[in-house]
Amino acid sequence: DLVRSRGLGDVYKRQLYNEGNRMNRRIYRGTMCYSDMRKLLFVCHGNICRSPMAATLMRVMANAAGWGDSLWVDSCGVSDEEEGNPMDRRAVATLLSHGIRPAPHEARRFSKADYAAFDDILCMEERNRRGLLRLSGGDPEGKIHLLLDYTDDPHDIDDPWYTGDFEKAYREIREGCTGYLRQFRIK
Repeated sequence: DLVRSRGLGDVYKRQLYNEGNRMNRRIYRGTMCYSDMRKLLFVCHGNICRSPMAATLMRVMANAAGWGDSLWVDSCGVSDEEEGNPMDRRAVATLLSHGIRPAPHEARRFSKADYAAFDDILCMEERNRRGLLRLSGGDPEGKIHLLLDYTDDPHDIDDPWYTGDFEKAYREIREGCTGYLRQFRIK
């Protein structure tokens, strides 16, 4: 498995290559201190719909709030069935309809190294959380939560790959990201 065989540094070089956003380029060149950043991982089933939408939206929202340099964001899936695939075209279309241009994306599966590397791991639904607990061997540090736990109405975000309702997924993801950024400001 390519992702598991790489060192953690290679994972971040791959993220830099795939996403290429301004913040990540500055980190790679050494003009920012990665260790001072809060590291956030979004997780869904296959890493082609909800979690890359959430990661893209969170980057935009964090930058708009002035926290882009304080937050490192990535995404992955609990399944390897979509590994290597780009973001679903309907997810891309939904982001574009809201004026957000997603960076290139390549789906990947969660690895045990991710648990050590990230401060917060936010799942789209309870099934993803249970899958992560199996893959990571538990959650001794209490890092794994549902994204909508940061809202007034915690619930699962339905998988739009099955429902076809990408707009609803976008709205719920935005609500969760807003709630997370609200508590992030307090930390």
